[in-house]
Amino acid sequence: MSETSSKSGTTRPLNFLEQIISQDLEQGKVDKVITRFPPEPNGYLHIGHAKSICLNFGLAEKFGGACNLRFDDTNPSKEELEYVEAIKRDVQWLGYSWADEVRYASSYFDTFYQWALHLINEGKAYVCHLSADEAREYRGWASKPGKESPYRNRTVAENLAEFEKMRAGEYEEGACSLRARIDMASPNMNLRDPMLYRIRKQRHHQTGDKWCIYPTYDFAHGQEDAIEGVTHSICTLEFADHRPLYDWFIANLPVPHKPTQYEFARLELNYTVTSKRKLKLLVDEGHVDGWDDPRMPTISGMRRRGYTPASLRQFCELIGVTKSGSTIDVGQLEYCVRDDLNNNAPRAMCVLSPLKVTLTNLPAGEVQTMTQPVHPNRPELGERQLPLSREIFIDSSDYSEDTSLSRKKFKRLVLGDYVRLRGAYVIRADESVKDAAGNIVELKASLVEGTVGENPQDGIKPRGVIHWVDASNCVDCEVRLYDRLFSDAAPDAGDKDFLQALNPESLTIIEGCKAETSLVNAVPEQSYQFEREGYFCLDGKYSSAARPVFNQTIGLKDNWASKV
Repeated sequence: MSETSSKSGTTRPLNFLEQIISQDLEQGKVDKVITRFPPEPNGYLHIGHAKSICLNFGLAEKFGGACNLRFDDTNPSKEELEYVEAIKRDVQWLGYSWADEVRYASSYFDTFYQWALHLINEGKAYVCHLSADEAREYRGWASKPGKESPYRNRTVAENLAEFEKMRAGEYEEGACSLRARIDMASPNMNLRDPMLYRIRKQRHHQTGDKWCIYPTYDFAHGQEDAIEGVTHSICTLEFADHRPLYDWFIANLPVPHKPTQYEFARLELNYTVTSKRKLKLLVDEGHVDGWDDPRMPTISGMRRRGYTPASLRQFCELIGVTKSGSTIDVGQLEYCVRDDLNNNAPRAMCVLSPLKVTLTNLPAGEVQTMTQPVHPNRPELGERQLPLSREIFIDSSDYSEDTSLSRKKFKRLVLGDYVRLRGAYVIRADESVKDAAGNIVELKASLVEGTVGENPQDGIKPRGVIHWVDASNCVDCEVRLYDRLFSDAAPDAGDKDFLQALNPESLTIIEGCKAETSLVNAVPEQSYQFEREGYFCLDGKYSSAARPVFNQTIGLKDNWASKV
């Protein structure tokens, strides 16, 4: 197998991981592909995790295997059950199902403890009482060998006794740790007697108060894979230097299976921050409206904003899988979202800045019904009914009293000229009504008979087409316009303070908007194209029956291309 088909029907060469798996299956190295997605439940998943989800679950799906959802819950000080549940929802929302039950590193704590005892008995682990600062000093530098801990040569009996004291809670946090005895002179810093267990006197969301010592990620990672029979343990590139340690544990423990680790380039997007610590800071300091703020790069934030699972999967397919890191233009993600919504989002009309228009030649009380397709290229989606009566709303930006404006520059309504209402009549602006301050508060216009679905006669040529809603039959709503959260393409590069790069115009709230009546049935996560405005979806957090709130998912075109 040298090529694979995408969902768009095109073919592409196999990426390097697909090539490895194909070869392993052909040579009989593995019978069934088992991958895993192993998030730590210390925050909400972001776009980078979406790539990992699509990769791990996608590989298992492609090769008829299985993917485990496993929580690497080895650090109770930063983990919460809230994050566990959010991660499950995100994986399912993206369209994937994990094999069997959800797995947890904490389910294997008893086994890890026995394996720690095994290393101690083999003379390959010891309890070290160096402080964190001392251990850091003894570890040396990349260009300077470390030196051995004074506790490194304790006897097996001493180490077993000390480790039991750790487990019994006789030492305070930071007083000591269990370390592997490997090589303090290794050029790979990860092999310089790495920590296996540390003391954490905190309640665990799965095991309660059973443990006060917890394994490190490095000690747990490979052993979890081994217990679960994982064949291809796929990590991001920063774990490449950890692979020798991964292999050392597998070689020195009585594991039931020997998995292999592979690394790929993580997803880096410009105008985006994906550090969980920094994302949490944005939440904790109130710079955003929680982890699911529509400006956040979290899966829950993108979901609330109206991004679709299909668009995220298309994006992950588009950027591919490589071994070399690079920064992807966020415009590629936005392209995938826009492309999916253009093909699938129902159409609707919403006026963001309402200007009342009185159609003077339409009798008061008369209501006509205009018919428009739900989607211009999807007849199977049916039609929508648009009431039209004497008073309607158009957007104030679609009208000007300046009759000198050329048709080429202003394809909207000008006093004394014509424009077509989307799916309805051609109208002519006849008079502006102003308040005492000189502001236009109403427009009097006349409709041209016989122009619904027909071109006007008598040489009348409308300037363009504008959207509208009926004043007596519309939905009062709030609209929230979103832009990129950061105005700097590399907000946290080097020693930058990423908070200084926050875009002050990333959120604009517009009240008093008027939407067509079909939107009374809108539900969260169902995006619509508000004609001539962009793509929007109902906000599930703040909407009410009395006042729906619509979030802008994305504009009709990329406005950032002209800014850079």
